[in-house]
Parts: sequence; structure tokens; C-alpha cells
Amino acid sequence: MYSPDEDFIQTTQLYKFQKKIEEKYNLKFSNYSEFHSWSVESNENFWKEFFIDSKIIYEGDLEPVSNEQNFLDYPWFPNVKLNFAENLLSVGREDNNAITSFHESGKKTSLSYKDLYKKVEILQNNLKEMNFLKSDVLACYMPNISETIVSMLACTSLGGIFTSTSPDFGVDGVIDRFGQSRPKVLVMAAGYEYGSKYFDMLPKIPEILEKINSIEKVIIVNFLEKEIEFKHPKCMFWNNLKSLEKKLTYERVKFSDPLFIMYSSGTTGKPKCIVHSVGGTLLQHLKELKLHTNLKSKEKILYFTTCGWMMWNWLVSSLALGAEVVLYEGSPAYPSLDAFMKVIDTHGVQVWGTSPKFLRALDIYEWKNNYEFKELKSILSTGAPLLAEQFDYIDEKIKKDVHIASICGGTDIISCFMLGVPTKKVIRGEIQGLGLGMDVRCFDSNGDSVIDQEDELVCVKPFVSQPIYFLNDENKEKLKKAYFNKYDGIWHHGDFVTITKDGGVRVFGRSDATLNPGGVRIGTGEIYSQTEKISFIDDSICVGRNIEGDVEVVLFVKTKDQRELRDQMKKEIKKTIKSETTPRHVPKHIIQVKDIPYTRSGKKMEVIVNRVINGKKIDNLEAVSNPESLSDYERFNEILKK
Repeated sequence: MYSPDEDFIQTTQLYKFQKKIEEKYNLKFSNYSEFHSWSVESNENFWKEFFIDSKIIYEGDLEPVSNEQNFLDYPWFPNVKLNFAENLLSVGREDNNAITSFHESGKKTSLSYKDLYKKVEILQNNLKEMNFLKSDVLACYMPNISETIVSMLACTSLGGIFTSTSPDFGVDGVIDRFGQSRPKVLVMAAGYEYGSKYFDMLPKIPEILEKINSIEKVIIVNFLEKEIEFKHPKCMFWNNLKSLEKKLTYERVKFSDPLFIMYSSGTTGKPKCIVHSVGGTLLQHLKELKLHTNLKSKEKILYFTTCGWMMWNWLVSSLALGAEVVLYEGSPAYPSLDAFMKVIDTHGVQVWGTSPKFLRALDIYEWKNNYEFKELKSILSTGAPLLAEQFDYIDEKIKKDVHIASICGGTDIISCFMLGVPTKKVIRGEIQGLGLGMDVRCFDSNGDSVIDQEDELVCVKPFVSQPIYFLNDENKEKLKKAYFNKYDGIWHHGDFVTITKDGGVRVFGRSDATLNPGGVRIGTGEIYSQTEKISFIDDSICVGRNIEGDVEVVLFVKTKDQRELRDQMKKEIKKTIKSETTPRHVPKHIIQVKDIPYTRSGKKMEVIVNRVINGKKIDNLEAVSNPESLSDYERFNEILKK
């Protein structure tokens, strides 16, 4: 679909870094796959060389690169100390734009690096007055605005630990998360808007403070400048922060010290608290942004995300390259999807991050592209597998000859296992390649590596962005259960993939939602690739129903305009799936529902639907962005009887 020419390839940061390695180690790589193989076979040399190439600010010694490598005891760069915020605010670009923020209302604001530095300095000095110390936790319950980034930078400049969630979480969801991470300071919005509707967050404060007694101070951000009156002895307003004349300082900490606390989706209980390191997060993000995304200083990057999704953390790391981070807060459909796309065009965004769900919405909306997107060079997509037809949609309806980089990883690693490769051609329906330094394989049930076969995604060697630990997991039992209960000592990610002989990757959805009718393994993505083609289907979700030791395939369908799903339409669905896949893929039951449940980051919640229809307990509805959608699934057995 897209082939970079040789002149362009030689301008990429990936190509230039590869040439440095070839020259230093007297090697010659004929293609990306060979370079990737070297990066995992000589992973210590790879990470050290990229560390040097990235010009990361640090003190100490890069040797040894790692202690004895294993996944349970974080081994990387034991003699290095650094500061995350210092590397994102490094000098030399003070007048360049750091952050441009767009709101659904049309409001636009910008901060230069100099402005950003000053705001971080003010908040840092106020945190010092609050006795905020190294390893203390600052939590943000915030929209996707510049104050959230300022809060993260001020916290981490002091060696603190940052955690965040989006404002659409209810109080229970906040308590489930921050009640475990125990913040000393909470930064939260007074309210936010979505689809022009205002949501007041102030009434939530008393209950949060009652349930989370670690919080000593709440800083309220009234970014919409509403007329409000609120007083509480533990609360102050952002606009009342003191302007203390003290210079910004940086507390350098160990490479392996904690930086971010992230949260699993929590569909079966309280979310797991996944802790990521200062150095590992920075080094991995720089590798992905610089080498795999080819992002450069002064370029503009927009990823549509909330600050409760790891893509927010990933996006903000772009500051370390001197890029301009473009934030969008609110509904991308208000006042229209066209208004959102206009931002990308008129602001000259070079790298735009989206999701299959958003592309599907554009298609259903029958969006008419009136823009040229002259500056746009890369479209990234994650949250779910990017279907082959959506590669076509980008090419035909958005922009031709753009680098389509489907990426895949997760909160667990705060990064990607496979992603774009700017020096390779783009193959329709495939992720371009495995990430450098990531020894990713496809394993069958015997633990053998397989090529061109659908099976389990694993990583056989440690990597710098592996979690350092889970909170409240003293014996690391939660960590072991999460990733190492299938293959001894090997990271099992829970995705169903194919790695091709040319190094491309196809993702078929979560393997823990893999269907096994008659013992035959089926990835749900294979079924979705067919339902996407059917004109009357708006959306669908496919799960397995356990029955008498076997599994029945159940397909739930949301129709366009909520039209009635008639028998003839069901026959068409079954015929399409059977003719394009196998008889095993054909659903035993096709049920109409009003809506499909999604996580807040846009992933279909197959696991939670599976639990509902199989009569299993659901402990944490806060993980579902639209929990009201579950009512149809709860009536599944009743519907079947009809």
C-alpha cells in the first residue's frame, strides 16, 4: 500500500541509527528483519547504543547494561541515575512550541517550552511547600489538558511517582485505583465538557477524601473558568498557586525507580496497579517515537486519548524529542467529526494517532474529506486490530501514500511489542514489524516458535519497559499469574497473532477471548473482518458460550439505525462468515443488542461479555465506558429461550 523510496529511507532516524551500528560493530544488515534480529540477540549492546544515541541526560555508568536478565527482578542499567522531567524539559528549545491544546468548543491555547518550564517550576515549588518528597505519589483526575502534563512533570522532577485517570470515571473507579496507589496530592478538574454537556466534579471530592485518607491536598483546576464556589480545608485552586522565586530543580533517581502507576482494565475485580520505571519508560518511548515513528524536533503529534490510557504517557514523552504535543479534549464528534479532522489539517499535524473504532465512526458518518492534510506523514492506530479494509479506507478516504502504522502493545509494558517501521513497505492488514530490542515470538501450545501460524504472542527476553512490580504484590504472585503462568520464564501477553516469514504481524484479538468450538482455536478478529463488510451491521462482538464441555460461538450484533435483525439478515451473516472463513467460524447464535461494551480506550470488552453470558461475577463496572450496554447480555439466556 505504501513503499518509501530510497531517498526518504536515508533521511529516517532508523536508517541513520542502523548505519551507526553497522559501522561500529562491522556489520551489514540487508533488511529490517536482520537489524531486529541483531537487536535481540545482542540486546545489551542495542539498548546501550540507543541510550547513547538518544542523548539522555544522566549520571553514572552505562556498564553493566543489565544484571542477570529475568522478568521478575528488574535488571536494567543498575549504575545509572536520571530524572524523567529533566529529559523532557532539556534546554535549547525554549521558544519552540511544546503543547497546543484544542477543546471541542473550538478554544485553542499554546505553550512554548519556556512557558511550560515556568509552569512546572511554579507547581514544583508549591509541592515542596506541601512537603512532597521523592517516591511520594501525585494523582491526576483530569481531562487531557496542559495542566495534566505540568502536574506530571512537576511530580517527576522531584522524583515522585505519577498516576492518572480520566474525569469520566465515577467515584468508585477512582477509589479502586487511587485507593491502592495512595497519593499524597490529588490534582483534579472542577468539571469538564463532553458533547457540549458540563459535568461537575466538585461533589465527588468529599467522598474521595473520606475513602482515600492518604490525600493531604487537592489542587482544583477550573480550566473552563466556570463561576463556582467551593471550600474545603484540604483544597486549593490551581490559579492560587504561589509564584515562588525558586528555580526548577531535578532529583535524579535510579534508572529502575518507579515513575508511573498504571492500571489494568479491572474487568474481573479491582484493577491491578502496574508500576513502570523512570529509565525504562523514557528509553523505550524514545526508541518508539524516534526510530519507529520517525518523529523529529518541532514536528506536531496528536494522539486522541484520555489521560487514563497509556497512550497519553506515550504521547507526552514526545517532549523529549523537542516535538510539539497536540492535545484534544472533549468529544471528537462535537460539533462534528469534520471539525475534529479539520484540526489535524489546519494545525499541520505530522503524526496522528487514532483507533479502528474512530475510523469506523468516520466511515459510518460518511465523512467527506475536504482537506489535503499536506503535513500529515503518519497515521498510527491502536486499541484493537486495524482491519485490512481500514487500510483501504485510510488510503482511499483520508490520504494516499501516508505511512500507516498499526501498533500493538499495552498498559502492561507502557509501549509496543510491534509497530511501524518507516524504512519498510506497508502491507495491507499487517503491522510492519517487531519492535527493536523486543524478542517477540509466536508460540504454539508446546512452546515452540511458529511462523505464518496463528497462535500466542510471547516475549522470550526481558526488555527495558517491563514492569518493575505490581503494587500490593509482595511475593510477585500477581505478576507471575499475569504473564508467566503459561510458559515458564517467558512473557505471555494474551494476544493471538501471526508473525509472517517477512517479519510482519497480524493480530486477531485477545487470546483469552479466543474461541474453541470443537477444540479448534479461532481468533475473534477473523469474524470481525467479515462482519465489517456487511452493510446493515454497525458493530458486533463475538464470544464463546460454555456448554457441556464445548464452546458455542455467539455473535452479538448492533444494527445500523437499530433496525430489526431479521432471519434473512442472520442467514446473510452466517453465509458471509462461512464462505470467507470456515464452518467452524459460523456463530451458533446471532443476537441483536442495542450497543457493544467498550473500555475507555476503545477496546471491545469480549472478556466481560464472556463472563456475563456464562454466569460469572463482574466486580468492576467502572472499566466499561458504557455499562448500560450490558443489560442485553445479562438477558442472554432469556433471549435464547424465545
